[in-house]
Amino acid sequence: MSLNWTSLGGLGALLVLTGCATNPEKLLPHGDATMLDIWNQQTAGSGGPSTRVLLDARQTLRRPLQAPLPALDQAPYTRTAQSEIYRQFQRLPNPDLVMYIFPHLAGSDPVPVPGYSTVFPLYQRVQYALPGERVEDY
Repeated sequence: MSLNWTSLGGLGALLVLTGCATNPEKLLPHGDATMLDIWNQQTAGSGGPSTRVLLDARQTLRRPLQAPLPALDQAPYTRTAQSEIYRQFQRLPNPDLVMYIFPHLAGSDPVPVPGYSTVFPLYQRVQYALPGERVEDY
């Protein structure tokens, strides 16, 4: 026995009408309790923690407001006429290394090169200290 499109359409319409005929009050019954009543019943009753314990737990999670930093803590970073004259971020020492090159032969035709010394900095870049981090001059 084969089903045709008409019978399938009729069956679909019957299912849709059956879904609309369902009573929503029967499916999801409403009670007299409010959400606050349900919350209080679930948190304080049936061996659960009491309301006071919940309030204490909430208090431990709350953090006090952080007061703004006083202006004195930010004074080393603030621009003034004096700090513009003097360096605010001092350079950190970058020692020079002296390297001696021994006499050798160089090039495709071995040409003698006498020994010599060269100087280069230890660090590739110049590093700066934060205000107040380095006070002594070098």
